[in-house]
Amino acid sequence: MKDLLKKLSNLINVKTIVTLLLTIVFCILALKGIINGEQFLVIFTTVIAFYFGTQHEKKNNENKEQE
Repeated sequence: MKDLLKKLSNLINVKTIVTLLLTIVFCILALKGIINGEQFLVIFTTVIAFYFGTQHEKKNNENKEQE
């Protein structure tokens, strides 16, 4: 239970909120036809790559500190 609460609290941070909001906004823009599929793909890939890249780097730094 404690582990679950920690994971949930980690989800509620600024990077996660911004990533989710950007994803929602660009999905809406693509569905409304304001941006095309190619533009959506480029933007979404960049946002998701940045998010997961920073998460991966954070885990690597935590692992190095524990050694």
